[in-house]
Amino acid sequence: MPSKGAEILKRLLVRADDLGYSEAVNYGIAKTVNDGFIRSVGVMTNMPTVKSGLALMKRKDLCLGLHTNICVGRPITDPALIPSITTESGEFKPSSEYRSAEEDFVNLDEVVLEIEAQYRRFKELTGEEPHYFEAHAVKSDNLFKGLEIVAERHNLPLLPCALDGPVTFRTTKMISAMEAGDPGYDPFETLKRLSLRDYADDECPMMVCHPGWLDQYILTHSSMTLSRTKEADMLCDPAVKTWLDGNDIKLVTYDDIA
Repeated sequence: MPSKGAEILKRLLVRADDLGYSEAVNYGIAKTVNDGFIRSVGVMTNMPTVKSGLALMKRKDLCLGLHTNICVGRPITDPALIPSITTESGEFKPSSEYRSAEEDFVNLDEVVLEIEAQYRRFKELTGEEPHYFEAHAVKSDNLFKGLEIVAERHNLPLLPCALDGPVTFRTTKMISAMEAGDPGYDPFETLKRLSLRDYADDECPMMVCHPGWLDQYILTHSSMTLSRTKEADMLCDPAVKTWLDGNDIKLVTYDDIA
């Protein structure tokens, strides 16, 4: 029998979304990368602070993904070419409009234009292809179809969008948890509960986090506020890493998922 030290019993993927959302979010994510255990980071390439956010990342082995965004900030595409997802002022329509809409108002051809533009910007900013490819905070069938079109066009590793249940990334079923909006949210308790469940060989637990500090922009543009600081603290806490090690839980990135 292999020794306990040679056998990895469990694995866990922890992801940080929203790099570029604001300066304070950037600094919070950077803390979780440079001093914590985050290795997978979702990048919002349309946002003004994305370049400075990437510059804060000290690790060179990050698994950077394209966190496709059509609900905050300005698009990369000329707003006149994508009127279904932009306001008269040229900003993206906010997530509240998507949530309250009775029908999907996203035009497929238009959203493909913007997804392509954000993909090209990702390559310009990072010098590499996205290690994974998914979307930010919007439920839209045409957005999801657009992601599939662009992923197939460029052979990108698409992480499908689902509000409940597992999603398949490559050949692995990703079992996700994103509980920041729950009353009394404790990110360490979520991490422990997700980590300690039993999983099949073709399943991997995935905790989706949005760590960050707070500034005026995030306070006025995001419903996630204090949960970001809770997650940033947890993801930098040495006691959490000690707990993971003590329970033989291996932290993985999307690059490790077959």
